[in-house]
Amino acid sequence: MSTTTHKHLNRVSMGLEEKLPVKVVQFGEGNFLRAFVEYAFQQLNKTVNFNAGIAVVQPIARGMVDMLNDQDGLYTLFLKGIQNGEAVQQKELITNIVKGIDPYTDFDQYLELAREDNLEFIISNTTEAGIAYDANDTFSMEPPNSFPAKLTRLLYERFEHYKGDSDKGLTIIPCELINYNADTLKEIILKYGALWNLDGAFMDWLDTGCSFHNTLVDRIVPGYPKDDIEAHNAQLDYLDNLIVTAETFLLWVIEGDAQLKDKLPFHKTALDVKIVDDMQPYRTRKVRILNGAHTAMVPFSLLYGNETVKETIDNDFTGTFVRQAIFNEINETLPMERSELDAFASDVLDRFRNPFIKHRLADIALNSISKFKVRVLPSLLAFESKHKKLPTNLTFALACLIRFYKGSWRGERLPVKDGEPVVQAFEKIWSSNSVQQVAQLCLKNTEFWDQDLTQVEGLSEAIAFALEQIENHGVEKGLKQFEENY
Repeated sequence: MSTTTHKHLNRVSMGLEEKLPVKVVQFGEGNFLRAFVEYAFQQLNKTVNFNAGIAVVQPIARGMVDMLNDQDGLYTLFLKGIQNGEAVQQKELITNIVKGIDPYTDFDQYLELAREDNLEFIISNTTEAGIAYDANDTFSMEPPNSFPAKLTRLLYERFEHYKGDSDKGLTIIPCELINYNADTLKEIILKYGALWNLDGAFMDWLDTGCSFHNTLVDRIVPGYPKDDIEAHNAQLDYLDNLIVTAETFLLWVIEGDAQLKDKLPFHKTALDVKIVDDMQPYRTRKVRILNGAHTAMVPFSLLYGNETVKETIDNDFTGTFVRQAIFNEINETLPMERSELDAFASDVLDRFRNPFIKHRLADIALNSISKFKVRVLPSLLAFESKHKKLPTNLTFALACLIRFYKGSWRGERLPVKDGEPVVQAFEKIWSSNSVQQVAQLCLKNTEFWDQDLTQVEGLSEAIAFALEQIENHGVEKGLKQFEENY
């Protein structure tokens, strides 16, 4: 069906004129929140009649609130992925956004949100840079520049309107991808309270009436499918300018207690939303398994000749390498139930195989040294400490990383993308003709690793041997030789 014959998407055309009460104020209107938070709350609404409407606040001057309001907050979410080895495709009309507000054009409407009687939750995803302090923000600005300052102003308005009633405090759940996101946000709000000389009772209300919850969010959201939008439109009988696509996998870990579980009964849905005392083990699990496997595979798989993550996992040789690195080495070092780690790892491999998401290895090669330091090196060192021997696959992955930073392979340029200091350091390292010296110079560089890795027993020798095998025999035969000796 041609898109020109499709009806305009709004509540009247869809028979959805009855709106939900505003229980959630959400800062951010981008693809991730619409494919993650709105979807999660819609499942809660459907499963336990949670009856939660969402008011979306545009966090920057130029945003998408006008487009959202033009469709009365409605849009279609397409979910695509692999579950238990089978391709899955679903679509759902998201209907729980009640209103979109631009505080830059109507600040009074923004402050009115503070007076919503049913309001319980603040959710945000303003990018990693969003939770930041701006000393130039003032109480009288309409609006202040930073997200924390805008939120401080909204919270103070609610405190004033309800005369400090602790029952009208809010549950604040930021989703920005920084560790301890809620703790950091609260610290900045208190800083604004002091800067603006706000009532001491307000500061007490923040502590006693409001609660702040650190989170971990995980879902790949490619967003608007511009390359094949006609195929998506063909599945609809209305014209949707805000289609968003995402993988089927969803994980939301929120630090909280039994009281938060009562407020947010996600355990009654099929969603993987965990409310836990401490989210750090889950964060470490994600960084080491998902991100670690991603980072470890990139140079290794590019040197082998693959172009995408899916190709890497589907290929017998490279796929076996990644699986062994995860199940035999990374999971060996993590302090969680092994069954839980292995189940998460199996989900990760399904995500890597997703035919609907094309992850080019060259695109994820950016800053591979710093990524390896954070995501892979801790597993390598923990394995060596626990077993008193080097992990074969992770050590070989490190050798591939070092070889990758030489910049070319068999006459072709490699997609090395890093800061100038790192690139220049490797030019100097690779000016040596000795793989032993290359290994020594690289592992000794504390700017790369925050430590001298030549102190790890046998690592310099292992890396030098692996580099020699890679150079002489390529990745596949080189790994075989390395396995026979290490």
